[in-house]
Parts: sequence; structure tokens; C-alpha cells
Amino acid sequence: MRLAGAILTLVIGAPVLLGAALTLATGFGWQPGLGRVDLGWEGFTEALAAPGILTSLRLTLVTGLGAAMLSLVASIPLARWLVTRQSASRWLTPLLAVPHAALAIGLAFLIAPSGWAARLISPWATGWDLPPQIVTLGDPWGLSLILGLMLKEVPFLTLMTLVAAAQRPVAEQMAAGRALGYAPGRVWARIVWPQLYPALRLPVLIVLAFSLSVVDMALILGPSNPPTLAVRILRLYGAPDPAQAVPASALAVILLAVMGASAALWMVGERAVARLGKALIRKGHRGVSRRNWSGAGLIGAGGALAIGSLGALVLWSLASFWRFPDALPADLTLKRWASADWAGPALTSLTLALVSTALALILAMLWLESEDRSGKRLPLGALIVLPLLLPQIGFLQGLTTGFLWLGLPPGPVAVTWAELLFVFPYVMIALAGPWRALDRAHLASAASLGAGPTRRLLRIKLPMLLGPICAAAAIGVAVSVAQYLAVLLPGAGRVQALATEAVALASGADRRLAAILALMQAALPWVGFALALAVPAWWHRNRRGLRGGVA
Repeated sequence: MRLAGAILTLVIGAPVLLGAALTLATGFGWQPGLGRVDLGWEGFTEALAAPGILTSLRLTLVTGLGAAMLSLVASIPLARWLVTRQSASRWLTPLLAVPHAALAIGLAFLIAPSGWAARLISPWATGWDLPPQIVTLGDPWGLSLILGLMLKEVPFLTLMTLVAAAQRPVAEQMAAGRALGYAPGRVWARIVWPQLYPALRLPVLIVLAFSLSVVDMALILGPSNPPTLAVRILRLYGAPDPAQAVPASALAVILLAVMGASAALWMVGERAVARLGKALIRKGHRGVSRRNWSGAGLIGAGGALAIGSLGALVLWSLASFWRFPDALPADLTLKRWASADWAGPALTSLTLALVSTALALILAMLWLESEDRSGKRLPLGALIVLPLLLPQIGFLQGLTTGFLWLGLPPGPVAVTWAELLFVFPYVMIALAGPWRALDRAHLASAASLGAGPTRRLLRIKLPMLLGPICAAAAIGVAVSVAQYLAVLLPGAGRVQALATEAVALASGADRRLAAILALMQAALPWVGFALALAVPAWWHRNRRGLRGGVA
């Protein structure tokens, strides 16, 4: 067990702490490679004196807090609508599998002034023969960025709510509330959902941290001058002058402080909302029973935006010529697919995903098997949440410097290790529940027949847990393919993956190539989830008894 803990700490925890420490030291001016070892506040002074810094701070807070808050609010009626419709909730998974950058590119192609939405209503409804002079992308308040973040985070929080609801007697509580005369919506919002929120707190904080520090979606949908803090930091890191790493790291520290203050503010808001909810319950207003139009409306609006975004990607990837205001391209062809260089980035992304996911699975199994054999839980929960709660830009650049110190140059190995930091938490979360819920009677029977721990693992546990293992692997592939900064910074431009290439082309003139790369980025996770369903079904086709191993 100690060996497993040491390996996990060394592979997952140490790089994150090393990267954060080096970023902090650089922020205070420590650059031994340039002969600068004296610490000072000059980096923070320069960062805070930069033009537009207050606007960047405002944008970060508005988009981060706004996206997290609106996503949580939207998930409440949506979860109520889906909690009794299990078949409909399955459609959340394909949307969750779409990487942020791919969905952002599709949304940009949909809502841009010359996008598909404007083409569908022009000129017959608008009279537009040319793209209108309306700012729908990169607006100064970051509304398009908030919309893009909501498209990804609302399904995630809704799914987390459904998982939490499955562990409580929701139907009985809804029936009791209705028997007391309360409308269904009020029973859900004031009685059931508050009981589920403690299980949602960590996912909400993860969403908040991601929204405050997101880079790829902000590059595509957010304002560019001035941009959000995370984008500003990335630009400074990419400057030709290495001294700019000092104000960049100082801004990364400031961003971390902003995230901490936002999380504290969120906690205070939780208490205020809880008091307000109790006061409303004491008033006893039971409300009016009506259909859940808000949930149905959110399903319709979110589904239309998601389908429209993916549809715009498909049309642009096949378009030969598509002038405004035509609703559809003049001709559909595969010529751009044949001539575009998408196979190389796709193969790179696939290789990185397979290697990082395989390593994450091995580490997760090492963790869980060590717990089984020792009979105790490993006290390493922080390893799971630390990479998800810290801003990526806040430690990945420091981690890249740390890799150089260790003799690991920028390239595929460094990128794989960086991706592993984000793939492992999700794989661990997906696998831990089914692993710990495995019916121990099967293992006891095997032990009574003389099977040792290793044989029980290989012949009993792994075959019975093949389905959850494949599901965890599919999630790992989806997380890996979606990584942008983990490829860009440790790769130093030497690793061309789908995420980096698609984001680089998103604002360019070649929409067709950007659409092709975005579609390929979305296709890899879909293939992974399809295989996660097909492989266990095929493997267990003659072993139905192995499917019921979870107690």
C-alpha cells in the first residue's frame, strides 16, 4: 500500500505541486536560467499595470461566475424533467463527450454574423443580403463565451444531479410533497434538490474553476482585446521575450487568488440561498401545479444549439462553396477531407489518448487493488481534485520548466505526462464506485478454492468489471482528446494534436479545415464510448453471469 501511495504521489501529485511552485517562484522574479534569483514584487506590479487588466479581471469574473451560476440554475428544472425519463438522459452522454473546443467552433459557426443561424433566416425574414453588423462573437461582456460554457456544463451538472438523485428516495419525497399540496416544481426545488446539493458541491466548484480559467473556448468565443485573464497569461507566456514569463506567472498567481476568492464567495452565497429557501418554505406557499415547461424548454433550446453547432461543422466540412445568405452550401463534396492534413493530428491525439488512458487505468487499479488488499482507504483524495481545482495555466507552464530540469524535453512524453494529470482523476472517479461495489462473495468463493490475490484480480475482478473499465477508458479518451493547454505548453509546438490545430484554425479563413479538425476531435470520444458499450457486450455474450457482479 505504501508503494502504491508513493507511486501515485510521485506521478500525479508531485508534478502538480512542482508546477505550481515554479509558477509562484517565477511570479516573484525567480528565473535562474536568465541569472535572476532575487525575489521581488516587480512581476505583480508590471502585471497589474498592464493596459486593460481591470477589464480582463471583470471578464473573467463575469464569464466564470456567470457560466457556473447559470449552468447550475438551468440544471435544476432540467434534472427534474429527466429524473423520470431515463431514456432521455442517455442523450447527455454524447454531448458530454464532445470536447469544449469542438463545440465552441461549431457554436461560433452557428451564431456568427455570417453563421448558419443568420443564413437560415435571411433574407426572407431579416432582409440581410450581407452579414449584419452585430457582435455575436467576442462580445465585450463575454456572453457568447458564457453560452458556450453552459452548453458543456449544464449537461455535466444535470448528470451529476441525476447520479445523486439515484441514491435518494426521490419518488417517495415527491409523492409526500404533492400529498401536502405542493406543486411538483416546488417540491423538487425546495425539498428534493437542496438534499442533493451536498453531493453537487464538488462538481460545481470544478465547473467554477474551469469556467474562470478556460483558455480554448475563450480564444474562440471570448473577446480578444482585452481577453480574459487566462488568455492574457497564455499570450505573455508565448511572447518572444522570456522575461515576460514573470508578469505571466504573476497573473497566474492572481488568477489562482481570484479562483479562491470566487469559491469563498460561492460558499457565502450558498448560505444566503439556503436561508432564503428556508424562509420561503416557512411561508407555506404551495404554488400551482403546472407542466415543467422550463425543463422542456431548456431541453429544446440546448438541443437545438448543440445540434445546430454540430450540424454547422458537418456542413462546413463538406461545403465546396457557401456564400451568404444561402441556407445551405451550393454543393457538398469530400474533396476538402481528401486534401486536408487531418490524419496526422488525429493519429497524434489518438496515440496520446490511448497511452495516457492506459497509464491512468493502471494507476487507478493499483490504487483500488491496494485498498482491497490492505483493507484501508488510501488518504490521497487530494490527488483526484487538485488538478481539477487549480487553473491549468497556473501550473502547466511551471511543470514544463520542471520537466526541463528533469531532462525531459518538450515532446510527446512530456505531453502524455501532462495529460495523465487530468485523465487520471476522471478515470479514478468513474472506476472507484463499481470497483468498491463489487460483490465480495465471488472473491471469497475464489479464495476458498485456493486462488491467490493476483489470480482473483485477473480471473475474477477484471472480467467482472470489464464494463466499468471500458467506460472509464472511454471517459479517459474523451478527457485526453479535449486537452488544449496540456498539449500546447509541454509540447512547445512540437506536438500537433487535434485540439491545438482546431483552435489555431478557428479564427482563420479556412472554415472547412477547422470544421474537419473539430469533427475529428468530436469523433474520437464518440468512437471510444461506442467501443465501451460494444466490447463488454461481445466479451460477455456467453457469460451473462459476469454482468451481475456489482452488489
